[in-house]
Amino acid sequence: MPVRSAAIALTFSALIMGGCTSLQVDPLPEGLTEQPPSGWSEERARLQQFQQWELSGKLAVRQPSDSGTAVINYWKQDGEAYELALSSSFLGMGRTTLEGVPGFIELTLPGGDRYQSGDPEALIEAATGWQLPINSLTWWIRGLPGPDGDFRLFFDDQEQLAVIRQQGWEIRYDRWQPFIEGYPPLPARLTAVKGEKRVRLVVSNWHERNGEVW
Repeated sequence: MPVRSAAIALTFSALIMGGCTSLQVDPLPEGLTEQPPSGWSEERARLQQFQQWELSGKLAVRQPSDSGTAVINYWKQDGEAYELALSSSFLGMGRTTLEGVPGFIELTLPGGDRYQSGDPEALIEAATGWQLPINSLTWWIRGLPGPDGDFRLFFDDQEQLAVIRQQGWEIRYDRWQPFIEGYPPLPARLTAVKGEKRVRLVVSNWHERNGEVW
């Protein structure tokens, strides 16, 4: 690995992966169906319109090499553009931000060093050591399949989306919450699984940005 990439990896991995945590993943529930409920088309259309938002919460990661947690200070989304700020408060370190659109990302480390790439997933993997399908995650976090690649949807007996399978990932929706008036319930906790990789997102707050300029 080049010296610069190694430096990014060490810094960013220390930020997110530091410490040892236990991330349990519940078994896939039985009784799921691929038959969408009667109101799914309308709900999906409403969620697709939800394109300007901000959330905060926590991130937990488990992979063969290491595990850890990070605070999501904010995740701002404006259409395809995003700005994601992460920190690990227990390490006493500053904020790391990811800003980008599909096909471009800029990563800013706590010391102010910036790195840009036309391959967002490759830069994130070089910096953290784990795969994060950021372009699809902006869809999955809303309870929608991403626009790239085939997918399968599974619904539970409450007619709620329970699982998305796409791009080799299985996204399990553990809890939903009516965060915003006028919108369907949004995911409050989800777990993305790919092989031995586990990424869990817990959302504590979510609101619509109403056309705010960053």
